[in-house]
Amino acid sequence: MGRKTIYAVVVLGLLSLTSILILQLVWVKKTLQIQENDIVIQNKEDSLNAREFNYNVVRSLQSVAKTIQVNSQDSIELYGVVKKQSEKQYIVDITEELQPYYLETLLKKAFYDKNIDQDFVYGIYDCFTDTIYLSKLIEFKGDSIYETTKSNSPNITAKDLNLKKDGHYFTVYFPNLNKENIEPTQLFSSWIYITAIVIFVVVFFAYSIVIIIRQKKLSEVKTDFINNMTHELKTPISTISLSSEMLMRDECTDLDKIRRYAGIIYKENKRLENQVERVLNVAKLDRDQVILKKEEFNIHELLLEVKENFEFNHLANDGQVYLDFRGDEFSIQADPVHLTNVVYNLLDNAAKYCEHTPQIIITTKIERNKLLLSIEDNGIGIKRENIKMIFDKFYRVPTGNLHNVKGFGLGLYYVKLIIDAHRGKIEVKSTFGKGTTFLISLPLVTSS
Repeated sequence: MGRKTIYAVVVLGLLSLTSILILQLVWVKKTLQIQENDIVIQNKEDSLNAREFNYNVVRSLQSVAKTIQVNSQDSIELYGVVKKQSEKQYIVDITEELQPYYLETLLKKAFYDKNIDQDFVYGIYDCFTDTIYLSKLIEFKGDSIYETTKSNSPNITAKDLNLKKDGHYFTVYFPNLNKENIEPTQLFSSWIYITAIVIFVVVFFAYSIVIIIRQKKLSEVKTDFINNMTHELKTPISTISLSSEMLMRDECTDLDKIRRYAGIIYKENKRLENQVERVLNVAKLDRDQVILKKEEFNIHELLLEVKENFEFNHLANDGQVYLDFRGDEFSIQADPVHLTNVVYNLLDNAAKYCEHTPQIIITTKIERNKLLLSIEDNGIGIKRENIKMIFDKFYRVPTGNLHNVKGFGLGLYYVKLIIDAHRGKIEVKSTFGKGTTFLISLPLVTSS
């Protein structure tokens, strides 16, 4: 997958997610508007229904009062006889005693005529005896049928009705009369659910992009490794082939030429052998498979030997390795072969990635029962964005216009692997264009 394809996927994904979010916001806004309109309409309907219910109750209670007046042959003004005590309670003044069963019958008939389908409780106050009678709950069962319950549910008492003690009257209370309104809970629950889905999609998309970018980088690193390996192996093979061809010619009888070509073949063959062996060995190395052959040795003696060999074989143009041993000589317990390779790899990189005369400083000191080894160079340095990847397998720092640096990208991977196997740490400090310093920390005594 090319870089342009990845960018196209990212852009299309972001556009899709943005579109989903915009549609969601538009949907929520419209739904809220519809909800507000429904609430206004519902409130109007509730207001009309409440006025209609109040009107029907008052007319029903006036009808009951009129019937009581006719039967008792008492003359009372019906206007104002019904008083609304609260949204659920009404009081009707009367002039004499009233039998509960008789009042219940009148109320059921009056409510039936006005289609009042609410449960109710009624009470009667007798001023002569100063007593209050409170009925059981009379439930509406549908089809204008009322039934009296066995208990006064929901536990209504005379105190709850706040009944006064003044004259004869009866009262009617509707305990289950509720004003229903539209609640936005379901709307916001749906909105939260959809938002959670969108967030999940965003997280999954971001994770997928990260995986794609990582795979792309890994593919580029592996491709670079294959190209470098092909070039590194092809060069000695071509040299060997050319030298062999010269030896096979009949006119090649000069003993010096024969020795020279044979020497070239031997040298290039060893070079080829070392390169193949290096690739195979590092490819087999794994953190759990590194076998260390530890022994006690003087780290200063090892560094002196590495310095001499490296300067003799690799440094030219007056390049030099400086040793700065801060403290007395001391011994450590480690694998001398692997540790030698670690130092040699770091010195090799310092020389290869230097555009001037290599000046390398190796410093050792003891701090908190640990060996601190630093290797500082005056090379081209490493950019900050590349430092975190230099220990990855096959990774090679881009060198810009510097094309003569050869390698497989396995050296620093090997260094990190060996240092970790010794239970040590390695850090990098670099200033691009000025140089790099590798800081190695090793315990003085490591477990075998």
